[in-house]
Amino acid sequence: MISIIVAVDEKGGIGFENHIPWHLPGDLARFKKFTMGHHLLLGRKTYESIGSALPGRQMIILTRNPEFKAPDCITAPTLDEALTLAENAGENEVFIIGGAEIYREALTLADHIYLTLVHTSVEADTYFPQFDQTAWSVICEQDFPEDDQNPIAHTFKYLVRE
Repeated sequence: MISIIVAVDEKGGIGFENHIPWHLPGDLARFKKFTMGHHLLLGRKTYESIGSALPGRQMIILTRNPEFKAPDCITAPTLDEALTLAENAGENEVFIIGGAEIYREALTLADHIYLTLVHTSVEADTYFPQFDQTAWSVICEQDFPEDDQNPIAHTFKYLVRE
């Protein structure tokens, strides 16, 4: 099973200057809960923005540079090869965690999308690709008002491909 997990602003922005342009502790906790124990597929730039391997998860970094190495991570030159590595390791749900180029490539393959809609508009230089939302069913939707754990109101949606 291939899942995308992403947070977007009202215009589809996901990043600015290789960083997430907001800080939502509650959403980060949800990300950790869903991804713990799973393989995460991400691009090199996304890995560099995180800075290190995430504990309790196997990260597979997609890079065209065969010399690129990252401690406690695996590298793969293509999405297909990364998915095969995860499958061969017995993974039942692999998470695509960015960036934009990886999301674009994975959207046609994904079975699920864990989508956080951040109710703000920020300066962004990286965007989640447009997709046909009619091809997806909303299984779960939950609103989170602004509070101590969520300095910006947002909505979490769990989508499954029709």
